[in-house]
Amino acid sequence: MFTGIIEALGQVTKIEHEGSNIHFTIASSISNELKIDQSVAHNGVCLTVTACDDKTHTVTAIQETIQKSNIGKWEVGSDVNLERCLKVGDRLDGHMVQGHVDTMATCIEKKDADGSWVFSFKHERHLNFTTVEKGSICINGTSLTVFDSTPDTFSVAIIPFTYEHTNFKSIEVDSTVNLEFDILGKYIARMLPGG
Repeated sequence: MFTGIIEALGQVTKIEHEGSNIHFTIASSISNELKIDQSVAHNGVCLTVTACDDKTHTVTAIQETIQKSNIGKWEVGSDVNLERCLKVGDRLDGHMVQGHVDTMATCIEKKDADGSWVFSFKHERHLNFTTVEKGSICINGTSLTVFDSTPDTFSVAIIPFTYEHTNFKSIEVDSTVNLEFDILGKYIARMLPGG
């Protein structure tokens, strides 16, 4: 379980293919604190640390993860949002995030709002992919508040701190991002007729 509050920005330093799996080595300021078998969210995808040293750690993505997230688009040099799992007793500053990406979305607009930025995204229309005004969404692992919600689009506002300390600074129109919709909304959608 995560909160969507990004701890560090990592950078992909090595990519190795093994069968249908991909191993990613990532350098970050928290890599030296990680342990093998620890769960860490990478752009919102919960991945298990398989190796680590003082400067880097390695995780493995399987085919299911590659198909449902933007991990398959990572290259050496790609910036990755990182968050370690929630510790019992910690403050929940974002919202409850599972680290299970639901789908990807495409950035359809990026606007400079004189000190902040507004990003708009379009995703597949699906009953479980629901946003609501002032509700929560997780984009590339970042907990954000939704506005201008429609059945397949929404917008979020990004403050300068978030812009500088996450990979939002590298998101442009046509960029692909990972989405995890609010878990409470998904349970409610499942209980509705046709869900």
